[in-house]
Amino acid sequence: MSEFRKIPVLDLAPLIAGQDTSNLALEFAKAYGDTGFAYVVNHGVDPDLRAAVFTASAQFHDLSTATKEAIALNQIHRGYIAINTSTDVNSELANVTKPNQSASFMMMREDCEAQAGVYLSGPNQWPELEGFREACEAYVNAMSDLGRRLMGLALDALGVQDRTILAAFETPTIWLRLLHYPPQSPQAPDDLFGSAPHMDFGCLTLLAQDDVGGLQVQTPAGNWVDATPLEGALVVNVGDMLHRLSNGRLRSTPHRVINATGRERYSVPFFFDPHVSTTIAPLPGTGKPQFEPMNFGEFLRSELEAGYDAHKSDQETK
Repeated sequence: MSEFRKIPVLDLAPLIAGQDTSNLALEFAKAYGDTGFAYVVNHGVDPDLRAAVFTASAQFHDLSTATKEAIALNQIHRGYIAINTSTDVNSELANVTKPNQSASFMMMREDCEAQAGVYLSGPNQWPELEGFREACEAYVNAMSDLGRRLMGLALDALGVQDRTILAAFETPTIWLRLLHYPPQSPQAPDDLFGSAPHMDFGCLTLLAQDDVGGLQVQTPAGNWVDATPLEGALVVNVGDMLHRLSNGRLRSTPHRVINATGRERYSVPFFFDPHVSTTIAPLPGTGKPQFEPMNFGEFLRSELEAGYDAHKSDQETK
């Protein structure tokens, strides 16, 4: 792993235009093999969709606490996540004892009814805000299309010829999170984070952030590099499942958020993952397997039960 001082930039124009992506695949392999993070530009997502989802986020977070708590996060991981209700207890990167200093709205794939045996299947919880659902769903559709293109590019970067895994992303596990970070006091303790140091547990995270900043990425030497907002760009990073699929060749990199700007921060991460039934194992052509196969849904259950009050048993939350 190479030490880095800045986040690389990938121009997706050839991918979006359907042109030759051989050079882009090499750049992808280097960016995510060395850094695990990159800004992506010319990604094809309509800026009006992005603006609309940020407006929807601001409107949601301006609602009264009682209105938001009426759709509090449920056991299928949809709804309002209040501040001080999620903690990165599984983090191996810091001794995390304090909850994250953020609030959010979470939506997943809209299943009108829960599907038997499918973990996290079910409908979303929507606030009564005009245009809110429409803005979120339009953004999710665009980001899902981009996620599928990026997964194909990841296989090209790895030199994987067998495309079977892409079927797992036809009905993906998707998460749209509308995050609000209040300003942290300059006197806040060192172990209080907007988002504690962690690695994402899925495949791809596609982040839209405002101009406030606060996201930091950890280098192999343990230094922290600012992911300074770049106008129009998305910050895309690899999570643990794509790290395993790539047999360790693509990095799942630690990152954190510290909002020390004195301003409110809004960000919109979109998490693009395979269907929960997927077996995660190193892909053919990536070398001798370094990881044992695991079921994605079972892994998700353990992560969510550890990190969120809504997923804990009654005994654990007393």
